Amino acid sequence: MVLRTLAMPADTNANGDIFGGWLMSQMDIGGAIMAKELAQGRVVTVRVDGMTFLRPVAVGDVVCCYARCVKRGNTSVTINIEVWVKKVSSEPIGQRYKATEALFIYVAVDNQGKPRPLPAE
Repeated sequence: MVLRTLAMPADTNANGDIFGGWLMSQMDIGGAIMAKELAQGRVVTVRVDGMTFLRPVAVGDVVCCYARCVKRGNTSVTINIEVWVKKVSSEPIGQRYKATEALFIYVAVDNQGKPRPLPAE
């Protein structure tokens, strides 16, 4: 798990569910944490592939981002990120389910923002 947070009322869409853009932002933050660790420095998000929203998220749900490196290039890493939800404020309490997933691609960059090689594993 790279990130755990609480879905709040300010993060809702017009239907009262948590806004998909907010979930995507949490995924990017979580993925960047792992990418920075692998790159041992600064990274930038360059692409998101296969974003799939499976189930809605409600206010008060605990949102957990899980990340796994699925590909490592010369300057880039591809991170699979899944968002799992734990119901703590609404029925059924304690239920867990996967809400969304996607592949996030990050590139390691130097201080000038130019791609740089990843360190050896």
